[in-house]
Amino acid sequence: MMAEENRVLVDARGAFCPGPLMELMKAAKNAESGTVIELLSNEPGSRKDVPAWAEKMGHEFLGEEPSGDAFKLIVRMK
Repeated sequence: MMAEENRVLVDARGAFCPGPLMELMKAAKNAESGTVIELLSNEPGSRKDVPAWAEKMGHEFLGEEPSGDAFKLIVRMK
């Protein structure tokens, strides 16, 4: 049986670019390896910024899901 992974939800709805990415970076700073951070955003720029940041930092971008009036960008910390 696998241990439940740590998940952190960062709600950055209403924040303008680069706010959502800054919120994600702040959460990532304190996250343990393997933690999954879900960034909730309605800022269109986040859709490119988050995957690019994850790749640059060596984290794993797990994808995007719709979430009501926003979208959820999901990243696993290295």
